[in-house]
Parts: sequence; C-alpha cells; structure tokens
Amino acid sequence: MAGLLAISAVYRFLPVVTQYKFGWLTGLSLHLMVALLGWSLVWLNDFRNFTICYTNKLQGKEYVEAYLTEPPLIKPKSIKANAGAAGVDGETIAKFEENLKGNLYKIWNRLSSGSYFPPPVKGVPIPKKQEGERVLGVPTVKDRIAQTVVKIILEPSLEAIFHKDSYGYRPNRSAHQALERVRQRCWKYNWVLEFDIKGLFDNIDHVLLMKALSMHTDQEWILLYVERWLKAPMMREGVSLERTKGTPQGGVIGPLLANLFLHYAFDLWMKRTFPKTEFCRYADDGLIHCQSKEQADYIKEKLIQRLKECKLELNENKTTIVYCKDKLRSKNYSTISFDFLGYTFRPRLSFSPTKREFFVNFSPAVSRRSIKAMSQEMKRWQLNLRSSQSLEDFSRMYNPVLIGWWHYYGFFHKSAMGTVFNQLNRILVKWTKKKYKRFHRSKTQASKWLTKVAMQKRKLFVHWQLGIFPAATE
Repeated sequence: MAGLLAISAVYRFLPVVTQYKFGWLTGLSLHLMVALLGWSLVWLNDFRNFTICYTNKLQGKEYVEAYLTEPPLIKPKSIKANAGAAGVDGETIAKFEENLKGNLYKIWNRLSSGSYFPPPVKGVPIPKKQEGERVLGVPTVKDRIAQTVVKIILEPSLEAIFHKDSYGYRPNRSAHQALERVRQRCWKYNWVLEFDIKGLFDNIDHVLLMKALSMHTDQEWILLYVERWLKAPMMREGVSLERTKGTPQGGVIGPLLANLFLHYAFDLWMKRTFPKTEFCRYADDGLIHCQSKEQADYIKEKLIQRLKECKLELNENKTTIVYCKDKLRSKNYSTISFDFLGYTFRPRLSFSPTKREFFVNFSPAVSRRSIKAMSQEMKRWQLNLRSSQSLEDFSRMYNPVLIGWWHYYGFFHKSAMGTVFNQLNRILVKWTKKKYKRFHRSKTQASKWLTKVAMQKRKLFVHWQLGIFPAATE
C-alpha cells in the first residue's frame, strides 16, 4: 500500500476533482477511487506504474489525483484464469485492457454519481458433482470490478461479526481448517447432523438480505448498488429472466452476501437457541455435532422450521444423521460415514506409534466421488493418444494440476491418493507402449523403462517425488 500512496509529481497526471451536492454521495468518490484503482493493481499484475495520492480537503470537498505514468503492460498469461470469462457484452479482460484508463474512469464516474446500473448477468449452466446442473451468473468485466470495489469496502466490517465456525468464502480461512475442526469434534461427539441448504444462492430473500445488510452499513450508495445487483436480470439462451430472489453464484459480491444471510439465518440462531452445541459451516454445507441421536433429531426439526422462517429449505437428500463409530464407540448403526468438502469421514484403521498397535479411528480421507472426478479428468487428457509429445510436455501442462490435487486431497490420510496416482502411472505406461516401438508388445518392459525414467527425473511429476512409481502399480 505504500507504493499506492506515493506521490509522483514528475509524471503527467489526470486530475479528478469531485464536487457533489448530494448529501449521501459526499465522500463516496474518494472511497471508490482508492478502492477501484487500488484493486486494479491486484487484479492486473502488470499495472505497476500506477500511483495514487490524497490531497488536502478544501471546504468539505475531497480531491483525488490519479497518476498514470504510462500505458499498462499487457500480459494475458498473468491475468487470473477465473476472471477471464466474458459476460453478456462479450468483452474479455484483454479487450477491457485496450482502454484500461478510460474504462476504469467510466466505472468510477458512474459509481460515484449514482448512475451505475449493472447489466444482466450471463447464465452459464455447469454440471453438479452428483446430478443436475447449477447455473452460474457471470457478470461483465466492468461489473466484476464494480462489485469488487463494494466488496473491498464492505468486507472488513462484516468479517468482524462473522462466526468463528463459518469458513466458506472468507479471507484467511480454508477448507482444511474446517476439516480439521470437524475431525477433532468427531472424536469428541458421538453424532453428527450433516445438512445442506437447497439452492441457497437461488433462494435468498432480497428483503431479508437488505435488512441484514442495513444493520452493518449506513452508506446508502452501498445499499443502492447491492439492491441493483440483486435485481439484475439473467440472460440465458437469449431470454432475459427477472430475478426476485437469490444472488448469482458467480458474482464477486454474491458469496459475501450469502455468508451475511446465513450469519443471521443459521449461525446466530444456533448460538442463541443451542448455545452449547458446536457446529461448522462452509457456505451452504454444514455439520452440527451432537451427543445423542435424539438430540440430532430434535435439532434437525428445529432447523427445518428455522430455515422455513427465512424462506429457505433443507435438502433432505443431502441431510443425514451419522454415528461416529471408532474403537471406543462400537455400536452398530446404519449410517457411519458422511462426505464434507471432498473428503469422506468414516471409521478407518490407524496405527498408534506410542502404543505400537492398530486401532479404529473416525477420520477423513479423499472421497470416492472426488477420486472419480479426478480419474475422469485424467481420462479427458488422453495422454495415451498423444505420442508426439514428451513427458516434459505433460509435466508442464499437468503437473501443476496434480500438485493442486495433492495439496488439497492429500492433506489427510495421504495414502488414499495412491489410487489416483497409480491410475496416472498406468496411463503413462500405455503412452510409453504407443510412443516407442520396442515396447509395443511388452507392458512389463514399458513399465520398467518408465520406472527408471521416473527415478532419474522425479521432479517431472509430484507423485514420482512421493515415490509412487509405475512398477509398483503393475
């Protein structure tokens, strides 16, 4: 931030003087300009020659001077991939950057004058992990920037009041932290109520959400634009769909608003109604730890009523009551496992180094559904059909993906990831047979050769660094 506040008088500058006659807009320009231009430095990694400074306040009016030292250096590869999809206007980040200075100024000018009206979001269907599809509402590039400006200003005040056991879409909080908290509490409590809220992002009530938001900001411009974003229509297959509830899953500010809604609909309700009952929530997925099945049944009924009051619904197909079975809790019940954040919690055989014995422990490992998704992704790569490429080529393209899988799904019970890596080794053996004629008829020889290469070039793939070689998979 020191660089952002540095004053550079030697460069050419564009003075922007804000003078408003509207009471609620006084001071808005300064906040917007700092947030908008400061955020652009993060969003566009190569926009390095941008400095911003404050000038003295004169007669209650705030002045901001922005200095553009030279046009930004455009390197598309440095732009985050998940920010590159175009909205309904078809404008990409690369296109936006062609007139970056002018485009940022237009957004700031419209936001600060109260004349910004968000365009429709683009409805993009994506398949769910289990069945059906989820429709993402993709905003335009300009609208994403506008939403980020509001989020930067609004998020700190909301973070200060959010519950400690809420983890989804929050800065400095991760899924691994949530999983670790659940793991420890499953050892402490005998039962878990696993629940899922049906279509959270599609069913959030606008009136209740705006009521909650108004309790945490007195800035009318934020309330104005949030309400406009909520009501912005969705364009799908050329048809404009009016939205009277929900917030698009795909917008920048949507997850923050969803967390605020559930903070009142669930988090504070749990704290008030069941003060001694611990829970963990990640967005619309949650777990409530109980001492008995009777307690879990009771809380479930109360939760159904509470969500109904907030115009939400429990997804019965994804809501279960689970017995945390292990060495000390050995009763027989029909449901002794649940999935959470890509992991399956269930009884597993573990080894105690201190007692030097095996015992049954209730703990997490990568779920079968996650393994299936990774396996299907590797099949889509079609490595065995790409004999014109080398192992080095595959490493450059796919090892970053493998590293990501390993860091997330290998965090607990690392050996469970062997299933995925062994499948990759088998695919690479097939590639070896196809690429080299001398191995066409010998799978064993191809495997031995690939193992030798793996031991010499371990850094090519993360699982080779872990010692998972092809020979061990045959």
